[in-house]
Amino acid sequence: MRSTSRVGEIGRAAAVAAMVGITGAAAPVFAATASTNLGVSATVISNCLINTSALAFGSYDPVVGNSAADLDGTGIVSVACTKGVAPTIALGLGSNASGSTRRMSDGSGHFLTYELYKETGRVTVWGTGGALLSTSAAPSKDPRDFTVYGRVTAGQDATAGSYTDSVVATVNF
Repeated sequence: MRSTSRVGEIGRAAAVAAMVGITGAAAPVFAATASTNLGVSATVISNCLINTSALAFGSYDPVVGNSAADLDGTGIVSVACTKGVAPTIALGLGSNASGSTRRMSDGSGHFLTYELYKETGRVTVWGTGGALLSTSAAPSKDPRDFTVYGRVTAGQDATAGSYTDSVVATVNF
């Protein structure tokens, strides 16, 4: 009888094991969770880019055309800044200045004086210090164009030739 009870015990153990397997498969599984915040940050820098389009006066005639009439021309200073930045724009005196007088040179010691202005009426000189062009805050990062109004004054006794100058345009922001 011993063998019968041993078989009975084995059968009961198998039945219990089978029931545990079935019960274990049917038991709900709970997953643990935890959360926290991830900090995200960036810094937008103040920055500006500056470009220019040349101011070409054209031909100056000291004998007839410009003996009594000024020769006017325009150029462009283009500035793109970070939105909200209000830059100032300075124009240097040029490579051939004499004191605060802007001059173009023919490269042979001859000069033709000129001036740069902030407005079409050519009253306010566009300078390197107190006469900077102050601008409003940039509405976007898109470039804004500022016209440079130039004038070669009439009545100069200039030698024939090609005259040039190079003026440094600076944006401060």
